[in-house]
Amino acid sequence: MSTQEKDPRYPIGKFQKPQIITPADRAGAVATLNDLPARLRGAVSGLSDAQLNTAYRDGGWTVRQVVHHVADSHMNALVRVKLALTEDWPTIKPYDEAAWATLGDMAMPVSDSLNIIAGLHAHWVKLLQSLSNEQWQRGYHHPESGRQTIEFATMLYEWHSLHHTAHITQLRERKGW
Repeated sequence: MSTQEKDPRYPIGKFQKPQIITPADRAGAVATLNDLPARLRGAVSGLSDAQLNTAYRDGGWTVRQVVHHVADSHMNALVRVKLALTEDWPTIKPYDEAAWATLGDMAMPVSDSLNIIAGLHAHWVKLLQSLSNEQWQRGYHHPESGRQTIEFATMLYEWHSLHHTAHITQLRERKGW
């Protein structure tokens, strides 16, 4: 299937909940999280302000909003993992991603969020690499999605990283940027 035939909302497909997660799956997900800062920086490298302000699809966020969203989302994810490691199945607070994408900081240069993502992912990866098998099974309660282990959340954010990077790279491909 060509890039043009894919649903631009889900350029790599929708997240598929794994039935079994192996240590190798976890290691692959952590490697993806480790690589995201460079991949995302590469995806936006050389884009003009006009290109950064282009929506990746009709009715979708701009490239700039996507980058800022990744920083917002992954900040929340790291906090959730830390809560799961230090509390007994805490209930986390969801947030309105669409509303956050309209806030004034979305106009900032993407370099600011890329810097946040780089530092954040360094912490997150180091933390995940330090977990015991038992700690991977700790988790939190998401009011909308139910119980989520750290292991599951790591797989979800591996997909999230690839998903949003593909929004940008596939837009560039379609536009010939």
